[in-house]
Amino acid sequence: MTHTNRAELSWLRRDLLRIAGASSLALAVAPHWVFAKDKSKITRPIPSSGELLAIMGMGTSRTFDVELDAQTLRELTEVLQAFFDGGGQLIDSSPMYGAAETVIGKTLAKTTNKKGLFTATKVWTDGKQAGIGQMKQSARRMGVKTIDLMQIHNLRDWRTHLPTLRQWKAEKKIRYIGITTSHGRQHQELKKVLESEPFDFVQLSYNIIDREAEKELLPLAQEKGIATLINRPFQRGDLFRRVKGKPLPKWAAEFDCESWGQFFLKFVAAHPAATCLIPATSKRKHMVDNMGAGYGRLPDANMRKKMIAHIESL
Repeated sequence: MTHTNRAELSWLRRDLLRIAGASSLALAVAPHWVFAKDKSKITRPIPSSGELLAIMGMGTSRTFDVELDAQTLRELTEVLQAFFDGGGQLIDSSPMYGAAETVIGKTLAKTTNKKGLFTATKVWTDGKQAGIGQMKQSARRMGVKTIDLMQIHNLRDWRTHLPTLRQWKAEKKIRYIGITTSHGRQHQELKKVLESEPFDFVQLSYNIIDREAEKELLPLAQEKGIATLINRPFQRGDLFRRVKGKPLPKWAAEFDCESWGQFFLKFVAAHPAATCLIPATSKRKHMVDNMGAGYGRLPDANMRKKMIAHIESL
């Protein structure tokens, strides 16, 4: 998409907002212009079921942990609407993220085009009854009857929670069971758990400069048929600081990449074990850019090596 086209689209959207006089109407009529018609949406199957998921999901850590006034609610609703308009499905949250689950629930109530919505959150406490209470609270906060994916956050008291999650899955209170880590921590413990217990999903950190998960966890997920959620694809913004002021290489166009954000996301998405990425943002323009990475071509193995070398040279 050319800069001229982007400018025209931006002008058209502003004009619609002015004419509509309400963000809800504008969001309903604005959606798909930003996604090229000739680029196919990238999806990946959940190995345990075969259900397809859009490869681009969204996280809510920090970005949705806010006090809601009218303006913030409107802005975050626009962010979430851009996610759905870009074909997004999976929204990941946690009780650890403060108000995020509640904010998701309030913004979900104001969005449209939610085809294939897939809610994911976590249990993050000690003890069976505390876990049950927390999971019920999460469903109420997010405004859903059934949470699609319930994950044990950072392996916390996982031996206690796993039987409950299995029971809830059998009772159709949840659809999938997962376990998580972040910051590159607990990899060896997580590896042992995945080797000994059946899980539908595992969530972990992985990006172009933090590739530790490539050594054991991602291959293990492939071997065991476990779907992956990838957090920190931007290394909490460190990757953008590394490339600040640097031009995007022209060869990035070979895999339909139009920005540094898409460069980093497509690198992760191209890993054969990647099921869904969950970058977090509170800016609509960043969400639109993120969702663009979920369309078109992905880099092959040789191109991924070229991408790594380029970033390491900066």
